[in-house]
Amino acid sequence: MMMRVLNLCVIGALVLAAADVYTIKFESTRQAQRVAKLRAEIRRERDAVAALRAEWAKLDNPARIQGLARRHLRLTPLEAGQIDPLDNLPERPADLVPVEASDPIGTALANPQILDRSASSSMPAGTK
Repeated sequence: MMMRVLNLCVIGALVLAAADVYTIKFESTRQAQRVAKLRAEIRRERDAVAALRAEWAKLDNPARIQGLARRHLRLTPLEAGQIDPLDNLPERPADLVPVEASDPIGTALANPQILDRSASSSMPAGTK
């Protein structure tokens, strides 16, 4: 009687061990498939990055950009009359907000009348 119980326990243990081995095999197969999918996805992404880099190199070609600029921008060479000496620059306006203020931008935003005065004083004559 004792041998039969022992045999039944051993058979039960073997069945449980076989089920556990099957579960482990199934999980490892599933993980291997997942790894294969991820590797394929990484390969596709690398190919896409390589294609985008090749396209960027083509679009970033200086000769192409120069041709587009010539065709679409209608740029002309700089003439000597376009350069003005520094003496002709207007005087710098007085600081409306002292530089020593702890927060000059915050002060200007808190007092919008300062900004209105500076905008009206910086406009050329006849445009007010």
